[in-house]
Amino acid sequence: MNNKQKNKVLFSLAQLLELNREKIKEANKADINAFPEMDDSMKDRLKVDDKKIDGMIQSLEEVASQPDPEGKILYEFVREDRLRVVNQTVPFGTILIIYESRPDVTIEAAATAFKAGNRILLKGGKEARQTNLLLTGLWKQALAEQNANEDYIQYLDLSREETQVLIKENSHRVDLIIPRGGEGLIRFVQENASVPVIVSGRGNNFLYVDDNSDFAMAIRLVLNGKKRISVCNAIDKVLIHKNINGLKDKLSDLMTNLTKKGIEVWGNKQIVSLCTDIKEENDAATLCEEYLAPKLYLSLVDGTQDAINMINRYSGGHTAVIVTNDATQAVEFMQQVDCAAVYHNASSRFTDGGQFGVGAEIAISTQKLHFRGPLGAQQLVTNKWFVFGNGQIRE
Repeated sequence: MNNKQKNKVLFSLAQLLELNREKIKEANKADINAFPEMDDSMKDRLKVDDKKIDGMIQSLEEVASQPDPEGKILYEFVREDRLRVVNQTVPFGTILIIYESRPDVTIEAAATAFKAGNRILLKGGKEARQTNLLLTGLWKQALAEQNANEDYIQYLDLSREETQVLIKENSHRVDLIIPRGGEGLIRFVQENASVPVIVSGRGNNFLYVDDNSDFAMAIRLVLNGKKRISVCNAIDKVLIHKNINGLKDKLSDLMTNLTKKGIEVWGNKQIVSLCTDIKEENDAATLCEEYLAPKLYLSLVDGTQDAINMINRYSGGHTAVIVTNDATQAVEFMQQVDCAAVYHNASSRFTDGGQFGVGAEIAISTQKLHFRGPLGAQQLVTNKWFVFGNGQIRE
């Protein structure tokens, strides 16, 4: 499929989403009503309203506006015997995306893989079944309208047991698997898949407040980092330099703002001694936990290097933030912290494919191969060697 046809499919799908807004919201309401016991975090991921539909449409338009990821020449070499060697980008082939709760993945992640020339198998969670089936139907309609093969997008309406068999036996001849969900799902795929896996890692993101910083800015960034509790780019841990001037008053100000937002704040014995409104928690295991809840953990640190060490030991390798007026400290932090995205004086909530300008994302990878951070269409390709000759032989 050439780039022009792919883009026509994406624009057709955007129009179909607009025309079917009410049907999408009705299907989503049925899904939500079928699982009344779900927690607020899952409900937030599952819910599809006009804002989310707008986001899907925008993502499709942005992906369509991007250059074609296929066929880019990465390397070219012509030998003395005129043998021409070219390395260029090609699709992976068939990508299986396994995800939980988020129906927008059916549109945005699939669009990203589709733009790169891949065929997509979608396996969503049972809690979003009605919404996912409707959205997949719109995908197929868009493909049909542009005379494209409807099999480019397939939804696997399988049970958990059937999905596990699929992963173990690779009965659909999948070339790449991208699991998006809890640690149990990701671990099962990693341990049982016979093909490459891209892990869309967990969050557990840290923000460090330096002693030379704008504390009012730090409060804004912390609050924004907890604006949505269900997303992987949320802030869970805040590390604060122990020598900040007026620390006790500043902690009180931070607590007041967090309490107004209904966020539960915990900390170790040292920080609780400065602010008794913080609930005491001294078990270091909490530092490894991704909360996905209105909960935040505070800790005092000796300085930038202490913060770096804690983040590299306990974080999920997703995102880390430093709040400081010292550019040298910021560079040291950003170079040494082992996360996919690092920030100086900005919110962690920008770790998102759309916000980074890559359009829709298929995952935020915390691995170092083959790519790290938000994966857009330009990263969902592999490479292949093309060699052009005229009868050359190797002596």
